[in-house]
Amino acid sequence: MRIKNLIYFFILLFFISCKKKETLFESVPSSHSGIHFNNKIVENDSINPLNQINIYNGGGVGIGDFNNDGLPDIYFAGSMVSNKLYLNKGNFKFEDVTNAANVGGEGRWCRGVSVIDINNDGLLDIYVCVSMAKDPEKRRNLLYVNQGIDKNGVPHFKEMAAEYGLDDTSYSTMANFFDYDNDGDLDMYLSVNEILPNSNPNIFRSTIINGTAPSTGKLFRNDFNKRLNHPVFTDVSKQAGILTEGYTHGVTIADINMDGWKDIYITNDFLSNDILYINNHDGTFTDRSKEYFKHTSLTAMGQDIVDINNDGLADVISLDMNPQDNYRKKMMMSNNDYQAFGNFDHYGYQYQYVHNTLQLNQGPRIENNDSIGPPAFSEIGYLSGISQTDWSWTPLVTDFNNDGNRDIIITNGYPKDVTDHDFMAFRSRAMTLASMHDILARIPEVKIHNYAYMNNGDLTFTDVSQKWGLGKPGFSTGAAYVDLDNDGDMDVVINNINDEAMVYKNMSRETNKDSSNYLQIKFRGSQFNINGLGAFAELHYDHGKQQVWENTPYRGYLSSIQDIAHFGLGKIKKVDSVIIKWPNGKMQVLLNVNADQLLKVDIKNAQLDYSFSRSRVDENSLFKQVNDSVNIHYTGPAKDFDDFYVQRGLPHKFSQYGPALAVGDIDGNGLDDIVVGGSYHNSAQLFLQQPNGEFIQKSLLAAKDTINKNREDEGILLFDANGDGYPDLYIASGGLQGKHNSSDYQDKLYINDGKGNFTEDSTALPQNFTSKFCVRAIDYNKDGKLDLFVSGRVDPGNYPKPVSSFIFRNDTQNGHVKFTDVTAQVAPALKNIGMVTDAIFTDFNNDGWPDLILVGEWMPVTFLENDKGVFKNVTPETGVGDKFGWWNTITAGDFNNDGKMDYIVGNLGKNSFYQASNKYPVKIIAKDFDNSGTYDAFISSFLPASQEDTEMKEFPVLLRDDAIRQMVSLRKKYSDYKSYARATMDSLFTDDERKGALQLHANYLSSACLINDGKGKFTMTSLPVQAQFSVLNGMTVGDYDGDGNLDVLINGNDYGTEPSLGRYDALNGLLLRGDGRGNFSPQSILQSGIYIPGDGKALVSLRSSKGKYLIAASQNKGPLKVFELKNNPKLISLEPFDESAIIHYKDGKKQKRWIGYGSSFLSQSGRFLALDSNVVKVDITNSKGEIRSVILK
Repeated sequence: MRIKNLIYFFILLFFISCKKKETLFESVPSSHSGIHFNNKIVENDSINPLNQINIYNGGGVGIGDFNNDGLPDIYFAGSMVSNKLYLNKGNFKFEDVTNAANVGGEGRWCRGVSVIDINNDGLLDIYVCVSMAKDPEKRRNLLYVNQGIDKNGVPHFKEMAAEYGLDDTSYSTMANFFDYDNDGDLDMYLSVNEILPNSNPNIFRSTIINGTAPSTGKLFRNDFNKRLNHPVFTDVSKQAGILTEGYTHGVTIADINMDGWKDIYITNDFLSNDILYINNHDGTFTDRSKEYFKHTSLTAMGQDIVDINNDGLADVISLDMNPQDNYRKKMMMSNNDYQAFGNFDHYGYQYQYVHNTLQLNQGPRIENNDSIGPPAFSEIGYLSGISQTDWSWTPLVTDFNNDGNRDIIITNGYPKDVTDHDFMAFRSRAMTLASMHDILARIPEVKIHNYAYMNNGDLTFTDVSQKWGLGKPGFSTGAAYVDLDNDGDMDVVINNINDEAMVYKNMSRETNKDSSNYLQIKFRGSQFNINGLGAFAELHYDHGKQQVWENTPYRGYLSSIQDIAHFGLGKIKKVDSVIIKWPNGKMQVLLNVNADQLLKVDIKNAQLDYSFSRSRVDENSLFKQVNDSVNIHYTGPAKDFDDFYVQRGLPHKFSQYGPALAVGDIDGNGLDDIVVGGSYHNSAQLFLQQPNGEFIQKSLLAAKDTINKNREDEGILLFDANGDGYPDLYIASGGLQGKHNSSDYQDKLYINDGKGNFTEDSTALPQNFTSKFCVRAIDYNKDGKLDLFVSGRVDPGNYPKPVSSFIFRNDTQNGHVKFTDVTAQVAPALKNIGMVTDAIFTDFNNDGWPDLILVGEWMPVTFLENDKGVFKNVTPETGVGDKFGWWNTITAGDFNNDGKMDYIVGNLGKNSFYQASNKYPVKIIAKDFDNSGTYDAFISSFLPASQEDTEMKEFPVLLRDDAIRQMVSLRKKYSDYKSYARATMDSLFTDDERKGALQLHANYLSSACLINDGKGKFTMTSLPVQAQFSVLNGMTVGDYDGDGNLDVLINGNDYGTEPSLGRYDALNGLLLRGDGRGNFSPQSILQSGIYIPGDGKALVSLRSSKGKYLIAASQNKGPLKVFELKNNPKLISLEPFDESAIIHYKDGKKQKRWIGYGSSFLSQSGRFLALDSNVVKVDITNSKGEIRSVILK
């Protein structure tokens, strides 16, 4: 037998060596492995995907050493075929022992495979979930209890589900065994997916949350029966709070909040919400999915919870059905429907989008009064590069190449695509005319390759599907990873529909042994949990690196992986320490552990105590939230407006950008107050600070004055317009609520009487009906008066036509306020400059005159040099004029301490469907193409054309129905979905049609730092990846940690996006810590104390009555948040015309700071300097060039 195995092994090696291209995985042919399992499904008039939606949901894979010979065996679940058990004979040879073992599945439609030692006798058993059959007797789940191993090494099983109380007849999909009540034995959660006849699971309705819906999961408690000498399971679902319905595909058990109690995460298909049952420590659970996750996958399939970036925190990956290529997207994705999207709010659903999601665990959040809350998550699927893998089922997440980072393999495919738009159109026409056979024949297949993603170690992944040898198309569902040959790398087993199962041998150890070291851990637990499910393993090595594993085999989809922990170590040959934390509160620490071994750990050797308890109050962060102490509890009213009705094809709304914030002493009591911008039909609000540090709220407008307010308060600015010493209020009018060139967009100037009472001066401003955005003030011509810059944002109904921005010169005389539009004279370059989102007056060339930098949509960062009162566009000379983006915000700081102003510029970021580069930019073309009187805008992006044609080509982003709504004439040109799915931009519009069209592009969407190289030149570098999670908005700059270097605090997100692509919501506020050399390190929520989870907009700094440094952050449709810096910088007041300062430190270092009226997205901070204890002197320069020095003790 040994010689025979060696012969087979050399045959396999010869087969591998004959391959032309070396890959990480080599497919083991069934002729060698002996695995011929084929989950064959034969359709008929009653069994087909039209009558039974879940027919092609596939079967699972179960891995276990069922005969205890040291080699992991394989069990496959079949739908219309027998289940199969294959014993591992070594060298990738397997023997089918199904009949002898008595585990064929009883002729039932089997789904999930849960490998479990149900009676803790040292022999692995098999629990199989059953579904589909209308007869409940044929849906009874199966429990194959291992009765022992015969002389030939074959295990024999007895079906005993009824005896154990596990013969459930629900339409179950998978079982997860775990200890939910911490009593030491393993209970079970059962997933259910039952679609009632004649029901549509994609129709919005109220979710059933009382346990009465048939498609509701179940929780079974393990009650040991002494008479039977084995557990009997009791359904405790209702008393445990397992009551919420859902069409479940995947479940993972994890202690997601690290409190020592196991939680349950459930991914559901169709509209049903995913569920996160948090363990309440008393035998009950509460669904807190909405609290933990801002959005989830819509048609969620398989999932896993595992630390993806080695920070010790559990991340969540969930799969969906978004294709990578253009053809499949156009044939199956849903159109934009803003009204339908509103139903998520109306019916209380979680926000859900069709793409794979990667929920990155950001650690505990910090809430009001320093209280530490549950973990906060950021969904970064698009940024990571794994979001679009078509009809996906199983995520296998482990370190396949043993480099120390966990990779991902995703199975996918579907035999009959009932979502194909052309088929759906045919079906609606032919349902009563054609036979079922003819209708079924029209359904296209989705036979595509599985995906492999290599973890780059920076939260991104590289598609290595072909490179790793996974290019074979198929209909792959359940899968598992396992070290089949005990060589230290993880092989892969995949259950296919209508094709033989796939077995892939991992070649890492054969081809790259020195760089693919590993450590594997086998757990032996307590009497009633012999395999130690729920234990944690921690590895610490290589100067602070770590890896963590939570022991559960039920991962991915319908499957059980090998019950070991696997860690890739790259070139590391020794691990400093291995810490095992057992569920009973005991742990063991192993030091200086050699790599390349299977380490066996036993709970009997755990003598040390540990605890998951932690302080509930934060003591170490830089900031704390102080809304209670300052008495600000405000959430601005926001009346929803459908911008997409005004103009189709918009990438985002324009009516959801506020509220703006501005800071100044409004009421003359010497304290900083806050103005919060108003919205459509709602007034701006004044928050007046009192001597006790609390704020009182006051409305700017009377209620009667808001009835006809068809505009948004966009930019707001406090400045002394008339020279009386009191801050007046400018409000820039914007949004899309008014029509093109409507008087609704006339800006407002309110004059302050010095006590906080404002009166509109309707004659002070020039008439201007542009929909505007930001407003900034400076004495640009050095005449002793503050002048204004006001940005044009959009031409309603004519996006993306460039619009003009404006310079309003202050011509006030003798208290009579008058501003004159002098744009044509002093800044002609502002005419149709673009859709400007933010601007800053700043002396970027250090000549003593304030220059102007603009950022905007489809624009480069634009530099206007002030030549003694006249602004000239010098962007082409800066070295960064070729970086066109969706720039959103800008702020200034001397980030490398060289005396020149550098800049942080916020952009869309990298966590979006829109990905841009020089080679593959995002583009837009706009024109009234069909002379219908409507301005038609079509955004395009570069995508692989199809599964067969992977060349990147330019395609319209709009789906066919959306495009036809935009241009009805396209219906005739593209009579079916297939023709449109093949249409590139070149075929969509002819050369003649393109004549006269506006064409713009964006080739750089990262948020960045602009380092000033002097002489008007800049170097642009991307900010850290955490700053690319979402859109950046309001920002403040300061030395928050007191190290003498400038840091950046950021507010962000944008919920006003086109519905089908999803909200940009991954930011939770962010502090970037500067190192004084132009580099930044992101701080966690626990480190910064900043947690702004909503649709974050403006961000401003101000002073409290007690001399503390405060930050105020606005959120659209969310609460205004106020934070206090815990250290105590010295706060220096500034004069109205102060423009810059040089900070002198004790060590001789100097740093420049710019002082303006307004900085970053819709934000104006208070006019003061915050200085740490190492500052000895400040030289402050005003608009006339006069310098005054402030000496600090």
